[in-house]
Amino acid sequence: MTSSNPAAIPDFSVVVPVFDEGGAAPALAREIAAAFAGESYEMIFVDDASRDDTKALLTQLKAEIPQLRVLGHRKNSGQSRSIRSGILAARAPIVVTMDGDGQNDPADAPRLAKALQAGPAELALVGGERVKRQDSNAKRFASKFGNGVRKRLLKDTANDTGCGLKAFRREAFLRLPYFDHIHRYIPALMLREGYEIAFQPVNHRHRETGVSKYTNFGRLKASVSDLFGVMWLQSRARNPQGVDEA
Repeated sequence: MTSSNPAAIPDFSVVVPVFDEGGAAPALAREIAAAFAGESYEMIFVDDASRDDTKALLTQLKAEIPQLRVLGHRKNSGQSRSIRSGILAARAPIVVTMDGDGQNDPADAPRLAKALQAGPAELALVGGERVKRQDSNAKRFASKFGNGVRKRLLKDTANDTGCGLKAFRREAFLRLPYFDHIHRYIPALMLREGYEIAFQPVNHRHRETGVSKYTNFGRLKASVSDLFGVMWLQSRARNPQGVDEA
């Protein structure tokens, strides 16, 4: 149940990166609050130096949603850095991330979080896989192609790493090497550290406001260097299969 003590450590921290999402962020915050009603949680929105009123609108909501925290970057630094800023500030052992555009359905988030919470200690990630994606044909094709190449080369078992809805153990994430765009390679890097991962189908919705911050060409350009970088990290990994103290 939700604790009346604001200093109490919650079970879940929901981290949402936002940039110029004034039209979507307040409604999304209310949906998250409804989805986690009765749970012990906090909600952290990280504003990536938005040029609109995103941060101001979210700050106004703090009186309505006491679990809401609003962080703000002084300089625009991208989605991965926003996610990391939220995770560093998070107080819960389990972090749930979702995109700030409203296309991830908050109703799915508690299910992923509780599946991870009930799982063994070796299970570090329960990721969402979007079904019936509400994107353009071009974006769906590019995503399917990119996921196929990445999955074959990295052997990360993930069909949809672009899904922003993920639940993972905070401690496990902080063990991973950080780089820009890491959010697309979390499954591969978790496996590299010896953790187990799992996936569950989740809903996907139309974008109702704002515009996408990514293009297919921009993703491709970043993905090539990132993919080879993660392959190099995998090649340099040596896993001791656990550590025992005598």
